[in-house]
Amino acid sequence: MDNPRRTYPLRQWPTDSRFTYALVRDVANVLTGHGYPLLASSGDDHAELGQTLLRFLYDPTK
Repeated sequence: MDNPRRTYPLRQWPTDSRFTYALVRDVANVLTGHGYPLLASSGDDHAELGQTLLRFLYDPTK
């Protein structure tokens, strides 16, 4: 049963073209703007942030 108090996760994964590198970068910029450190230049932080966003935004089981 869906929780009527939640909008996420969405069911459009993995075909949702809105999920892009730019989206993850924009979220990283918002975090930095709120005083959090920059993501590591190695790309590992960016990859982990992307995975976290995927888990929040989409439910791959539906």
